[in-house]
Amino acid sequence: MMNAPLYNAEILRLTTAIPHDQRLTDPMASVERRSPICGSRVTVDVNLDEAGRVAEVGMLVRACALGQASAALLSAHVVGRSVTELAAARDELTAWLASGQGNAPAWPGLDIFTPALSYTARHPSIRLAFEAAAQAAEDAAAGARN
Repeated sequence: MMNAPLYNAEILRLTTAIPHDQRLTDPMASVERRSPICGSRVTVDVNLDEAGRVAEVGMLVRACALGQASAALLSAHVVGRSVTELAAARDELTAWLASGQGNAPAWPGLDIFTPALSYTARHPSIRLAFEAAAQAAEDAAAGARN
């Protein structure tokens, strides 16, 4: 059942506004993450620039409303981020959701998930895009070093 505080208007708006919602044709790295609980799936393609920052991103999002909203927030602010910044964002989001309390991580917009803190079954969907992007950036950086 849809719970009004959990599925607020901002989350629902984000589901229709995912930037970079096309796959890249020849990415440096591509990672898919899937939630075993609900079957949500997010694929993130990444190209890094010479400085190791995200230059281009492409996404395929087949997820619930929370997974879509999280992908939209990631996608809106991912270009220009370093591998380290993406890993930190992933880890901060994971820790915040696991703690079930406190202030949202610094990544813009994540506070919309505050009502989801007590819904632990929803946490994997919220983490998908951040996990896939962090891994894709790490893989792309490793490939660029080889």
